[in-house]
Amino acid sequence: MKRFHWGLLALAIVACVAAAWIIYVPGPTAFASGSTVALGDYKGTNPTGVPVSLASGDIVKRGEYLTRAADCEACHTAKGGVPYAGGLAFNLPFGTLYSPNITPDKETGIGNWTDADFINALHKGIAPDGSRFYPAFPYPSYTLLTNGDVLAIKAYLFSLKPVRQETEPNSLAFPFNQRWGMMFWSLFYNSNERYRPNPSQSAEWNRGAYLAEALGHCGECHTPRNLLQAVDNKKKFAGAVTAGWRAYNITQDATSGIGSWDLDTTAKFLAHGHVEGLGTASGPMGEAIDMSLRHMAPEDINALVVYLKSIPAIADTSLPLPKTMLASGFPTNQEIAENARGAMIFAGACAACHGWSGKSPILSYADFVGGRTVNDPTARNVAQAIIWGVTRHTPNGVVTMPGFGKAYSDEEIAAVSNYITARFGAEKSRITAADIKTIGKQASQ
Repeated sequence: MKRFHWGLLALAIVACVAAAWIIYVPGPTAFASGSTVALGDYKGTNPTGVPVSLASGDIVKRGEYLTRAADCEACHTAKGGVPYAGGLAFNLPFGTLYSPNITPDKETGIGNWTDADFINALHKGIAPDGSRFYPAFPYPSYTLLTNGDVLAIKAYLFSLKPVRQETEPNSLAFPFNQRWGMMFWSLFYNSNERYRPNPSQSAEWNRGAYLAEALGHCGECHTPRNLLQAVDNKKKFAGAVTAGWRAYNITQDATSGIGSWDLDTTAKFLAHGHVEGLGTASGPMGEAIDMSLRHMAPEDINALVVYLKSIPAIADTSLPLPKTMLASGFPTNQEIAENARGAMIFAGACAACHGWSGKSPILSYADFVGGRTVNDPTARNVAQAIIWGVTRHTPNGVVTMPGFGKAYSDEEIAAVSNYITARFGAEKSRITAADIKTIGKQASQ
């Protein structure tokens, strides 16, 4: 009997330790040296708000900048819809969420929200009626925003033209449709605490931390989640799958992350989503560049780079070092024989823009050379780009790759995806038609 009791006790201890490990998540800047202090005690330049160059603008202008930095438009705009009117579908394993209308329409939007309502939503994830938001709305990151920045965002949104547009009801399976459960989730994973600067770090680092963690909420996409679907900062920025796309490792690991990128290269990629020899951002990252990062002041881009360069390296062994050599001018007979269907589709639909060597004869944004996407053995992002297409806003205008999801079968998309990684990447993929069907449905629509 005593042995039985001791066994139960040991089992209980193991269970408690395991639960604590799952539940515990370090703070977003826990990796950094030095302690944090209240914003009022910080002696450096204020890391919050807008850049100094915009500080004299009125609250609406400041709010416009902060709203873009927070990338609100990307999630609150349906494909082809009115900006900020909501309706974007987030397809999750347990159902579908639709982003709400955040225009100032009084019936279908946020036109009746008070300042307190707006602050409670962004800081606590609580709607005016007391119901709880799901963390698809990144309030665990927005909680770091100061009240002043939150209200500036509200001022900008309230300056927009009201759009009357009802939001589709969510369709989540039980028990995920029980919003009240988010109260307990928030106890563990929402600090409800404003940004606390680190006096051991530079003013630029602190500005970058505020932009990355509070406004840009980079970790919501680039950090994997634990069993309770909270961002797991024990693997901070090590990469994750978001909306069916792979958000790649942005730690300082030289092979699978951005450790080999210098400061200028990193800044250029953040500002434009493209660097020759490193590829072009697409999917949600492409949207983040187009709707948010390209509108940010150069000094803020530089601050982001300073912060990102301080993130400790975490290796992702599933990602090889990208291949940087051009492919041959034309495929060999053996290459064609290995994947005849993929080669045929590439010749008919892809080669004219992307080139047989991976160097585009038209535009560098279509280059394959060195890009992480074609060097990813899962071929997830290659397939998603083929299914849904890519639209990017470049300094020289809009660049578009059409989607082929309705033109080709799942088998054909799998074949050409595998052909692309085999020809232009470091390691060929083996994605299947079943994979294509699954990941295509995961993309936000």
